[in-house]
Amino acid sequence: MGETITFWVLAVVSVGAALGMVFNRKAVYSALMLGTVMLCLAVLYAVQDAPFLAAVQIIVYTGAIMMLFLFVLMLVGVDSSDSFVETLKGQRFWAILAGLGFLALFVLAIGNAVFAPQVGLAAATQQGGYIRSIALQLFTKYVFAFEITSALLITAALGAMVLAHRERLTEKVTQKDLARARFLGDQPSPLPGPGTYARNNAIDMPALLPDGSVAESSVNRYIARYDVEHDHLPENPKLAEAIKHTAEEDEARADVDKDAERDAETNEVTK
Repeated sequence: MGETITFWVLAVVSVGAALGMVFNRKAVYSALMLGTVMLCLAVLYAVQDAPFLAAVQIIVYTGAIMMLFLFVLMLVGVDSSDSFVETLKGQRFWAILAGLGFLALFVLAIGNAVFAPQVGLAAATQQGGYIRSIALQLFTKYVFAFEITSALLITAALGAMVLAHRERLTEKVTQKDLARARFLGDQPSPLPGPGTYARNNAIDMPALLPDGSVAESSVNRYIARYDVEHDHLPENPKLAEAIKHTAEEDEARADVDKDAERDAETNEVTK
């Protein structure tokens, strides 16, 4: 009775989390939904007297695979916009074909589970326990499928590396080039630190030069944008105007970078 109640409760939770993972537009929420599905599967394995599978489900999938997803989210960023430009020709056709194949496998698996005669856990683990039985089935009867899956995972890893690689449009700037550009520019010396010659020794306060003028380059542009968005401007109108001007320059620079990236993607698709 307890096993049946646990199954139906976790089935509803896992199916709901799976649907939320697929239809959610935020990558962080989808990753959390995926973790919920994996934990539900681990509990179902434990209820079915398979503690080894439950431990593998938690350690390998919920631990390692979820860490991989979170690492990818940290690299890509949660605020990155989706690109609707198809970089691979014919990917919709192959995606539809793969979906139909997966649907056929899903129907066959359900039919095998419903119409095939039940063997029972005792008969399935009579060859020395469930761990030995899993090993025997994996490396004898299903060894070909196991090797094909290994080759598929390696191919997917190589494909991910190839797709994630981006050709550099310009030459990499070296330390020598940066030093040369710095001394050829208007200000070879370091930028003034925030709070220097100012009443407030804070990182979001512009520095005052010896002549009393405001050094706008002393404020970090990200902090200036944060202060403008959250209305954390100083009372001094001169300092507040300097922070606003720095935030506007940062916004204009971000727009220029986005336009350059969009033009680069368009050129790659055209090629």
